Amino acid sequence: MDDPEKNRVTRRRFLKVSKDVLIGIGAGGTLTHIVWAKKGLAAIPASEGYLLVDIKKCQGCVSCMLACSLVHEGAVNLSLSRIQILQNPFRGWPDDLTIEQCRQCVEPACVEACPEDALTVDPEHGNVRRVCKSKCIGCMSCVEACPFPPGRAIWNFQEDRAQKCDLCSDAPFWEENGGPEGKQACVEVCPVGAIKFVKEIPQQKGDDGYKVNLRGPVWRSLGYPADRGRDPE
Repeated sequence: MDDPEKNRVTRRRFLKVSKDVLIGIGAGGTLTHIVWAKKGLAAIPASEGYLLVDIKKCQGCVSCMLACSLVHEGAVNLSLSRIQILQNPFRGWPDDLTIEQCRQCVEPACVEACPEDALTVDPEHGNVRRVCKSKCIGCMSCVEACPFPPGRAIWNFQEDRAQKCDLCSDAPFWEENGGPEGKQACVEVCPVGAIKFVKEIPQQKGDDGYKVNLRGPVWRSLGYPADRGRDPE
């Protein structure tokens, strides 16, 4: 009889061998914008792009983090990455790591919390939620306001300001067009395709809409579970 532990694929082994709102609905039932009642009915359009991740497919190589810091800051520094991989060596697979990416929330608490309007919705790049460097005063309100730990607004310790994922719409050290109509460094660099860009608005409650199954038949043959739901390969 085969030893199940002997055949189990681990990440290391794999790498070795391979507030009140009004919601606007557009044509076709598409969520087009939200309106913050407490802000005088100021319309906030939904982002035109989102990142989905498969934490069971991820191998923990942190290539996405390194690429993120490199294209945005021109330096390879995990602490400057806008996407975070958290690893716990004391837990077993698949609870040994998770990927925490900015959700480009339909109801962005970070945008609401900023006292200087430094958190903006960028209409030139598909309504991506982003930080305006010149307006940020370093109060960390956005970091603390994010309801998804760790906060998806990241503290830039070198410049004493906040930063967050902009889907690479402003990646000055990358010779590619980013944003919802372009490329995202983390998606491009992931060696196992554990990060996917989509335009459809994910389910907003909980993590189910953002942490999905990106595994296909090949992955199932390696011993990875075939979860229900998304299986695009």
